[in-house]
Amino acid sequence: MLYFIPAWYQQNKWRESEQSWHTRRMHTEFDDTVKQVQMFYRNGMRDFKILLLSHTPNFRHFLHRQGVFHAPYWSCFDAIQEVERRKAAVFSFHNLSWPDNIEFVYTPFVVVAYLENVKYAEINFGEAGNPIEVSMYNAGSLSRRNIYDDRGFVSSTEVYDNGIIVYTDYLTEKGNIKLREYAATGRIEINEKSNTFLLSKDGGSERREFKQLTYDSMKDVIMEVMTANLEARDEDDVFCVAMHELNVQVMKEFVEKRKLILSFYGDRYRMRDHLDNKDMVKKAGYVVTDSEATTRYLLRDMDEELTKVIDISPYDSRMDFGISQQLTVQKILVPVDNLSEDRFITLMVQLANYIMTNENAMVHIFTRNAEYDLPDRLLARIAEILEAAGFDRRMVIPDQVEDDTAENEQEIEEEQVPVRFFVEQCVDELSVSRCIREQRIMVDMRHNPDLFLQINCISSAIPQIIRRETQYMQNMYNGFVVTDFEQIPAALEYFLDSLYNWNQAKVYSYDIAQRFTTKKLLGKWKDVMDSLEK
Repeated sequence: MLYFIPAWYQQNKWRESEQSWHTRRMHTEFDDTVKQVQMFYRNGMRDFKILLLSHTPNFRHFLHRQGVFHAPYWSCFDAIQEVERRKAAVFSFHNLSWPDNIEFVYTPFVVVAYLENVKYAEINFGEAGNPIEVSMYNAGSLSRRNIYDDRGFVSSTEVYDNGIIVYTDYLTEKGNIKLREYAATGRIEINEKSNTFLLSKDGGSERREFKQLTYDSMKDVIMEVMTANLEARDEDDVFCVAMHELNVQVMKEFVEKRKLILSFYGDRYRMRDHLDNKDMVKKAGYVVTDSEATTRYLLRDMDEELTKVIDISPYDSRMDFGISQQLTVQKILVPVDNLSEDRFITLMVQLANYIMTNENAMVHIFTRNAEYDLPDRLLARIAEILEAAGFDRRMVIPDQVEDDTAENEQEIEEEQVPVRFFVEQCVDELSVSRCIREQRIMVDMRHNPDLFLQINCISSAIPQIIRRETQYMQNMYNGFVVTDFEQIPAALEYFLDSLYNWNQAKVYSYDIAQRFTTKKLLGKWKDVMDSLEK
């Protein structure tokens, strides 16, 4: 059996990152484990199970969003809280015990409960319409917050004093307190009247007592429950651990006892910041990274050779040539996250130089940052840069028209400058894919190009202009390596002014994409598993 231990945590805490449906998603849920689970789930290459260490009362909804609703899993907090329900349940806040004369006010976002014209509670809902939180108020101050499980019961309750959290109680599905976590110290107290947890064994479960009634931290509780459950599993089982600070705390002692695959994903866990855990990496059965760049950084930080390391892309290529050829405009996608200020300025000026020679070209600034006012700030900054360089700022921000008389309208029409700069704000992978379908070319001048963007570029068969050659872009074939920013206009002209050159890059992109199909990625995973079994 292959077990996946994911890094699905909220800000380095042992809890999920579920949020209200109306709250803007500030980060993507996609990572290496999501893709690994999707591949094994959809292709049935090997039996697997997810081992979940975080408190995730809405995990069924997460699986549904990722298209793996029926993926098997074991939850550490289900074991701690002795939860045996498996299916999500229909649950209404009307079923709760409310005081007499309670009045519900339905706003576009939440439901607010008033008692004698004073705010009594606020009900928040998840994306599926299920209640996920009920916050209780006393004299206008938050006093308690109940966190609801999508299986139809209160999973935990947070107690506040003057709006400041004091402790969190984790409950059984019957509503009994299982343990209490104090916010100030992190200390854990086990309820002596309910001091057992579930131990999975031979397709069923049995109860085992906690060794102590008090623990210094939640990590110690998770360690005890996880260790007990790992002892009951086959010695030949393989564990794929997403490298994360919390996962390392729990799994470090098992590196010599179990067959471990360590999965590195981007900047989530850089060894230069955790040099004391180098031994764990050296002793692992195999190390899987998401790209050649991550492998290069890992080897540099380790400062020694690793023999069992391989890069397996968390994204597979799926040929979708997009609709850019059907559009009258030529959209240039330009990622700018983490681009230094001096390079940003130079890049904007060079792009402006090019679009002055191509009236069909449009610059689409790409960002994964979800800050609500970021598009306006980016456009304002670009307008300042171009104005300082002698360009008309109206190609970025059009003038506001106040006088609408016929004479002024005719005057404005004669002086009108078309807008040529736009912002694409894409947080999740689905919105990124939709955006890419309309792009004609990508210009990514950061030191490390975005991995998901590059996979989408070869899947959509569009050229790439980047600073160094990668496994997804071969110089002079499906794009150009450009280190001198002044060469960008010439590179854009090569692909956008000649349909022949653009089509040639399309053919090369298709050839490269064949190396990253699901079948090829699964083949790499098979090699890793075979190596561990031998």
